[in-house]
Amino acid sequence: MGASIRWTARMRALLRRWRGAPLTWLIVGGFVLMAATAIGTALTVDRFRQNAIESGRDSLDSAVRLLARHFDREFADFAVLQKSVIAELESRGIESAEIFRQEMSTLATHQVLRAKASAWSDVAGANVFDSEGVLINSSRRWPVADISVADRGYFNRLKNDPIAQEEVEVVPGRFGNGPAIVFARRVSGPHGEFIGMVSRAIAPEQLESFFASTGLGEGSSIAMYHQNGQLLARIPHVEAMIGQNYRIGSAEQKAVFERTFVTTKLTSPIDGTERIVASRLLSGEPLVIIATRSLDATLATWRTQTKFFVTVAVVSIALLVLTLTLTFRQMTRRISLEKQRLDTALNTMTQGLLMFDQDERLIVCNRRYIDMYGLSTDVVKPGAYFRDVIQHRADTGSFDGDVDSYCDGILGSVGQTHSAVVETADGRLIEIKNQPGTAGGWLATHDDVTERIRADERIAHMAHYDALTDLPNRVLMRGHLERRVAELAQGKPFAILYIDVDEFKGVNDSLGHEVGDELLRQVANRLRACVSGNDLVARLGGDEFAIVKSGTCDQAELSALAEQILKLLRMPVDCKGQEIATDASIGIAMAPDHGDNLDDLLKRADLAMYASKTEGRGTFRIFVPEYDAKARLRRQLELDLRQALVRGEFEVHYQPLVDLSANVVTGCEALLRWRHPERGMVSPADFIPVAEDTGQIGEIGEWVLKQACNEAASWPGDIHIAVNVSPVQFRSKTLALKVATALAESGLAPGRLELEITETVLIRDDEEALTILQQLRELGVRIALDDFGTGYSSLSYLHRFPFDKIKIDRSFISDIGEPEDSSPIVQAVVHMAAARHMATTAEGVETEAQREVLRQLGCSQMQGWLFSPAVPAAKLKQLLSKQAAAA
Repeated sequence: MGASIRWTARMRALLRRWRGAPLTWLIVGGFVLMAATAIGTALTVDRFRQNAIESGRDSLDSAVRLLARHFDREFADFAVLQKSVIAELESRGIESAEIFRQEMSTLATHQVLRAKASAWSDVAGANVFDSEGVLINSSRRWPVADISVADRGYFNRLKNDPIAQEEVEVVPGRFGNGPAIVFARRVSGPHGEFIGMVSRAIAPEQLESFFASTGLGEGSSIAMYHQNGQLLARIPHVEAMIGQNYRIGSAEQKAVFERTFVTTKLTSPIDGTERIVASRLLSGEPLVIIATRSLDATLATWRTQTKFFVTVAVVSIALLVLTLTLTFRQMTRRISLEKQRLDTALNTMTQGLLMFDQDERLIVCNRRYIDMYGLSTDVVKPGAYFRDVIQHRADTGSFDGDVDSYCDGILGSVGQTHSAVVETADGRLIEIKNQPGTAGGWLATHDDVTERIRADERIAHMAHYDALTDLPNRVLMRGHLERRVAELAQGKPFAILYIDVDEFKGVNDSLGHEVGDELLRQVANRLRACVSGNDLVARLGGDEFAIVKSGTCDQAELSALAEQILKLLRMPVDCKGQEIATDASIGIAMAPDHGDNLDDLLKRADLAMYASKTEGRGTFRIFVPEYDAKARLRRQLELDLRQALVRGEFEVHYQPLVDLSANVVTGCEALLRWRHPERGMVSPADFIPVAEDTGQIGEIGEWVLKQACNEAASWPGDIHIAVNVSPVQFRSKTLALKVATALAESGLAPGRLELEITETVLIRDDEEALTILQQLRELGVRIALDDFGTGYSSLSYLHRFPFDKIKIDRSFISDIGEPEDSSPIVQAVVHMAAARHMATTAEGVETEAQREVLRQLGCSQMQGWLFSPAVPAAKLKQLLSKQAAAA
């Protein structure tokens, strides 16, 4: 909305500026822009010229620096031979020129020179001259040619100047057709007298071939000069220039030969053109590397750029002139177009918009505002007063209230941002925002936010109510309870009833989620029917509900309410054509009797519900302090159980399985025992459920499997071992792998291992469970169905998977031999198992009468206290040894 206001203000200001801007300013601005373009182009062209010259200097300087480093190294190596030869000659103690001539003119000396010069085969060999300039030895040939250098300037300077030790000069070659650059060194006698000279020579072409590798481009040259100005080598090569002296001209030109390095611009003494020059003086020789590039070549790219910039500037100025002309012609048309666009934008806004000036007069009103309230454009138009607009709304029925009071309130807040949501007579919700204008007055927008607020209300409802039952959820219930806890100080008690639907998971798994959801909705409706308007019914999640009963902490009243709830829930429910009878477990906590802290009350209601479940389900319990103690004991049991495996407190005991026909032990069932260091032996009935709830049963079960397999491997080969597998182990999907590992590590034959599973592992996902059972069968182990007859679908599982054994639960064995006993059921199971080639084992056999009846019914095996309880491994081995001895 703020953006719309600012845009509107800018548009109106633009229209005013277009109407009042004189043409003179437009023309002046155009000429200023053209002048700026021309000046900017000139400055840019000049700057690019300077950059081109600087770039040329940098590239030349880099080239001569590279060449100087190269030739410093090359000439240093070049001088090594001469110095080594001179050192060799002087080491012989030659005292006169005559002796020097005799010593140096031998074949042995030639071989020495040849050996030393072999590393520099790319230049002329070393030559030795006597004091008269006659060649007396050479590394290149033997015998030597008849050559004299007495006429050479470098020879005479070395001979006549004792201070001179080395001379460099370009001379006409005597060993070839072209000139040569000679490097000559003086050989002195013991008293400094001149006795001879050692020299080497390089052809200028050898230096020029390296110059060419720098690739400086067209208009460039690279040369090597003696510091006295003599040209030694140059590219482009001009034969007549080699040997000429160019140390002439201005001081700047001479400085090139005198300073260590120079970068400058000067007129070339060779071709008379203006050039950029860079020079470097070699550090070891009186030689100078000079690279040049003509200014024309350096500025070639700049000239192309200059043409481009000038062309662009000319075109830009021409376009500017054309633009000014067209702008003048289009000015009137654009004013009209902008006004049309402004009107279109205002009238297509989703908000109603009004703008008033500092005199409370209407400046702008869009069509949306007129249509929103059904007003007349004859009244609501620019120039109308604010009070007249509101009065017109009151007259037409879109404003309900006192006009004067409303107008006084709005006018009193001019200069401040104000926002409010009002409801119209027809039930719409309108958000009105007033913002101050920049020059007084204000701008108001009217936005119909009915749908948005209704959507927010729906979202808020979804955040606090359960989507399935439309009951308050846990968040809303907690807020309600916080208010109830605050009212305890006013003497207003309340109670919390936690309700958990019994066996709901079985319904959900067996009949499907649609039936389960319908059951939860029916439970929610019945719970609503049990309470009054001041009470709260909430769904906490899953199959858990809660009731907050206000105004009472009377146990008799709450007990009656719990009985009523149980009675209603036990009535059969029609869910998607399925008639379901359900039940519930209820826990009750009262405030302030059981505490005045919200978290404590919730926990105690939960403990009471848990007690109801553990004490038989389908009932209710009111919290008593003993539940807290039991919860603490359970938490401590969980903590101890987490350490039991690490501390080695678990033991595996073995209960024999006795063949009823032969009365011999044919197998044993592995049973877990926990020897607690303080509590002693803890009953499996106490700690196994805890291990399953906490997920530790998987790790414990794997340990039992490995222990049992290792132990059974030491028994006689006809005795098998039975190990129970929990639903948690089954759901891990790695049971087959763990069984295979235990068998491999222990060496136990797969056929001696029997895994006992309950129907619980098959109910959740029977297809996946049957797949895992098939994997186990492929390992070769036996599969027994434990606690047969206590689940939901035993017969269907017997049909879909061929178990090896059925274990008949002890609940069917305890009354065998008595009137109206379970013998017919046991006999039916035995016959059914025999028909499918399955063995049967009766659990919990404690009397001879029970054993005799089972034998007559055809049961295969028995286990129970009649023969032996579960015993440690050592005692079991004694029993098996006695049986083997008796056989």
